[in-house]
Amino acid sequence: MISTSAFDYINVLDKAADASWTRESLITNNIANVNTPNYKRRDLDFESVLNEQLGSCKHESLDAKMHTVDLSQLNPMIYTDHASLSYRLDGNNVDIDTEEAELASEQIKYQALTTSISKEFSRMKSVIS
Repeated sequence: MISTSAFDYINVLDKAADASWTRESLITNNIANVNTPNYKRRDLDFESVLNEQLGSCKHESLDAKMHTVDLSQLNPMIYTDHASLSYRLDGNNVDIDTEEAELASEQIKYQALTTSISKEFSRMKSVIS
């Protein structure tokens, strides 16, 4: 992480990309364990942590909110999903179709985040040049 306010947005994007990468790993692990008896799917919650850090003020710009984000508190929460019903006799609650759709969605999100980081650095480079 870069410690200057000029990079607040990039630092948050970096944390989001890390969380997205971790979520992809969790989802692929869920898919790998689709036939493991009593396996409970695992997932990651980053959005609620980010929303909490950004606050709920609708009248404040995103740029202003970025200055108040505490990066040390911006840690995603990994949890085991015991709430999902298991329709299978072996107690496994992984739905392969849902996991594959979530994986595709997360891959698109990760690509968008890394592209955004790259574009932010390109903007800064063009200002410096």
